[in-house]
Amino acid sequence: MSDINLFTAARAKKSLGQHFLRDERVVQRIVDLLRPEEGDQIMEIGPGPGALTALLRPLPWKTLLLLEKDDHYAAEHAARPLPGLEVVAGDALAYPWERLEGPWKIAGNLPYNVASPLMWDIVRRVPHLARAVFMVQKEVGDRLVARPGSRDYGALSVWVQSFVEPRKGFVIGPSAFSPPPKVDSAVVVFEPIPERRRPSDPDSLSRLIKICFQQRRKQLQGILRRALPQTFTLDALTALGIDPAQRPETLAVEQFQKLAEELFSGKNHAEKPRLS
Repeated sequence: MSDINLFTAARAKKSLGQHFLRDERVVQRIVDLLRPEEGDQIMEIGPGPGALTALLRPLPWKTLLLLEKDDHYAAEHAARPLPGLEVVAGDALAYPWERLEGPWKIAGNLPYNVASPLMWDIVRRVPHLARAVFMVQKEVGDRLVARPGSRDYGALSVWVQSFVEPRKGFVIGPSAFSPPPKVDSAVVVFEPIPERRRPSDPDSLSRLIKICFQQRRKQLQGILRRALPQTFTLDALTALGIDPAQRPETLAVEQFQKLAEELFSGKNHAEKPRLS
């Protein structure tokens, strides 16, 4: 195993969930999955000591944006300027994703404690996501690619699959990191789906799946009757061919999107569902 970090890895900060990649073979596989091409706009989230950055720097991209919350590493990267290289010191959870103009490819070894909300934001808010490659906890990777009826299928699965087609690239053991985490990691690839397959009202979809998967083992009719007592009727389910006795984990992504439209369109759209 060879270490290709640009900078000597300082002691990892638990508060930032840092586990630094140190396996060159793993990093190269991530770059291969990202498929960088000449003229690309690429963002790396959390470059840290620069294992992935070291392979990205010599490529013929148009823009390479490094988003780093750790002030130490943000300064280290800024001290090695290149034409088209931009370093932003800040929290990815607070980044204004809507400002990314044109197609972007995004990659990163995401801290386990923020990976899910961060990906939730990115798939919805990046205007023209061309491709993304993320390293996450294996359990989260399983949830991202899960299909209806499986135990891993939940709100994150439905939401992400409403905007991109996620697929698992490969699994990495703890020894590829310093310090080694206590669990395996997985690299996942996001490819955007056509606009026609995306939710017409993402806010309604978000509310619906959060309501449903808070009580995933109960029947849909009971969940919705309790959460939406002013607006829900069985007709909303039967009109879409959904059995009221079904559980949330059995519905396909498209069914959730259509149900959100049915429940929250028109006069019902303004209703605020109770998350009780």
